[in-house]
Amino acid sequence: MFVSPMLLHKFNPLFGELPFDESEYISELKIDGIRLLLSKWDNVIKLYTRHGNEITGKFPELLNLDIPNGTILDGEVVVPGPGGKPDFEETMSRFQAGKNGIQPIQYCVFDIIYLGEKRITHLPLLKRKELLKSIIKPSQNIAPVEWTTGNAEAYFNLTKEHGLEGIVIKKADSLYKTNNRSHNWLKVINYSFADVYITGLRKKEFGLLLSMKEGSKLRSVGLMEFMAPAARSKFYNEYHKYVVEENNNFVFLEPKIKVKVKYRNLTKENKLRIPSFVEYIS
Repeated sequence: MFVSPMLLHKFNPLFGELPFDESEYISELKIDGIRLLLSKWDNVIKLYTRHGNEITGKFPELLNLDIPNGTILDGEVVVPGPGGKPDFEETMSRFQAGKNGIQPIQYCVFDIIYLGEKRITHLPLLKRKELLKSIIKPSQNIAPVEWTTGNAEAYFNLTKEHGLEGIVIKKADSLYKTNNRSHNWLKVINYSFADVYITGLRKKEFGLLLSMKEGSKLRSVGLMEFMAPAARSKFYNEYHKYVVEENNNFVFLEPKIKVKVKYRNLTKENKLRIPSFVEYIS
């Protein structure tokens, strides 16, 4: 049984202090993995992505969990890296390999939507957390996500120190609103920033090739697909002056247009993961 999950709103810590109150909010780690809904109905466990795609065969380790019938859990599946830190690239590799993958996974559960075939989305978050902890037996393959009352700023700074993805701030009394993006749940991403050059334009679907100068050479650092409309219009007005060649897929440019981008982390190939535009650099 699939239920469309509740989604997060973004909060940018650059534009103000992190919103929290010791009694009104909780803070928990934002898990850098794949959103996964686990449903045990008619004593059969099925797994779904946030978009409703069934992926039960991908993670056979989760199909014999000892949880009550009529339960639907919400969380993230990850491949733990060194020190237990989620490794997103290895997680994606394992997802693509499915049951043939050799990487061990852990399902990090942060909410419960049904219990005993009863929908419990009307209960406040802390009550749902209590019920979740009562039915989950932590093991190599499953564990509830730990959380703390308030302390958002200190917790976020801790994730920055350890190179983690960020935190999620949630109203302690928030209800679970299925198929809804709520301001009661805020994600605060630990972005890194870089100054790069735009060195190409993808022809079919919007995307800009990014490069960094290393001495006298250019090194490709990825493809940027996220750019505000006004910034994109400015680029389209200027890029023609710097075209050097093209092929069926890309128009290549001189490294003249310099921009600041934000990104999640560096990949194992030393590329920027999910770069997005911040501002032009004159």
